[in-house]
Amino acid sequence: MPPTLASLVQHSALKLTVRAGQDRLDTPVRWAHASELADPVPYMEGGELLLVTATNLDAEDPEAMRGYVRRLAGAGVVGLGFAVGVTYDAIPDALLDAAREADLPLLEVPRRTPFLAISKAVSAAIAAEQYRAVTAGFEAQRELTRAALAEGPDAVVARLAAHVDGWAALYDASGAVVSAAPEWAARRAARLTPDVERLRERAAPASAVVGGTDDRVELQSLGTGRRVRGALAVGTGAPLGTAERYAVHSAIALLTLTTERSRSLQAAEQRLGAAVLRMLLAGQPDHARAVAGDLYGGLLDAPFRMLVAEPAGGEREAGAEPPLRALADFLEAAAARSGEPVLTVPEGDDRLLVLAGDGGAVTAACERYAESEAEEAGLVVGLSAPTGPIAAATAYKQAEQALSVARRRGKALVEHEDLAAGSVLPLLADDAVRAFADGLLRALREHDATGRGDLVASLRAWLSRHGQWDAAAADLGVHRHTLRYRMRRVEEILGRSLDDPDARMELWLALKATGDKP
Repeated sequence: MPPTLASLVQHSALKLTVRAGQDRLDTPVRWAHASELADPVPYMEGGELLLVTATNLDAEDPEAMRGYVRRLAGAGVVGLGFAVGVTYDAIPDALLDAAREADLPLLEVPRRTPFLAISKAVSAAIAAEQYRAVTAGFEAQRELTRAALAEGPDAVVARLAAHVDGWAALYDASGAVVSAAPEWAARRAARLTPDVERLRERAAPASAVVGGTDDRVELQSLGTGRRVRGALAVGTGAPLGTAERYAVHSAIALLTLTTERSRSLQAAEQRLGAAVLRMLLAGQPDHARAVAGDLYGGLLDAPFRMLVAEPAGGEREAGAEPPLRALADFLEAAAARSGEPVLTVPEGDDRLLVLAGDGGAVTAACERYAESEAEEAGLVVGLSAPTGPIAAATAYKQAEQALSVARRRGKALVEHEDLAAGSVLPLLADDAVRAFADGLLRALREHDATGRGDLVASLRAWLSRHGQWDAAAADLGVHRHTLRYRMRRVEEILGRSLDDPDARMELWLALKATGDKP
């Protein structure tokens, strides 16, 4: 227990006498502080026992003392120690009345008791309490470690719940409750699934506090780097103390170790995945299925997509996680949450190959990652069309083609299906292509013929620079705002959006077909 006013009053060497606030002596004391300021409130943090001799106070003025005591109580001061025999031989009635009116504990300090003795007593009691908390924390750590080694995660959760005098629950990587103690806590933990879901979206280690004062729950992620392997919930009726905090931190470390696969197992799984992929690319789907077994077998029984990712270039911040590893972690976490199989094969820090089910959570997660994080992380991604084991080599080529286009366009992700879209492809005959091109560009040429701008040349420069405004404007010798205005006019005249890749493809082919080559 931390020191309280009652424990100070009971301290035989201090000889303190309670003169007001007898019913509030069980209040914890955070510190003892002496101040003769008329208004010490700006220097208070709350929880202090304030010690005064009233050198600068008119302690016999009832109105002044009522204001003084109200300010102290409002600042969270837990008690007032008044030294008698210094400025006043006894505590003035005005101060006594004000303390009783505000129900603020007032302690009489005899002249022979120095304020320093009170401060030392408080400090010693706080140090003793901290030592007891640390000792209890280490004991909890030892007990949790023994439980983890002998019985596993369930025992760790049960011991932790007992140590914090509350409840605890363990979630797996998909957010499902796998262990809870006491038993009734399983239903309470299940209601926190949305909060756990939000926590899993953040890089580990991450934490959050949910609930109210009567049911305060701390959520802690389990895992290293971006790889969130699970979460721990700890429910208590009040904030955790030092000993309880030690127990929680120990449980987090132990549960992280038990939920993390060993590095050797991860390496073995990656080697198996690489072997499966090589067999698929070599046109041996039956052998690939046999080797994959239950680990990846389900993935090869339905249409899948192949993903190829590479760094976009540029230097990575020192100590930052390699972007391809971060993407692999993100996709594997999405697979774990959805229960889908996924095959990730890193090729050093330069390339990542992924097989994921078509239309599943992993491909959707890849698209979300490209929209939100891939560009910032410095990645480019190519995604094949849906395919099966027999056509894996074709899917690999498609993903590489899409990756190449993503680099040229400065995009984070390109799907191969988008590259084949557009209405120009059926018109492959030379005459048909030229007729299409002349018709498509006629309105722009007519505009330029009036001398109101050079839209065709501006469009050619903008497309040749893959939509990079500064580079295209530099080629034309105009300001980028001028180029932006011209591109808006192109869109208005043609009735097409240049954000549409099909429109850009048709215009590019039209320029080439009519001799307007970059």
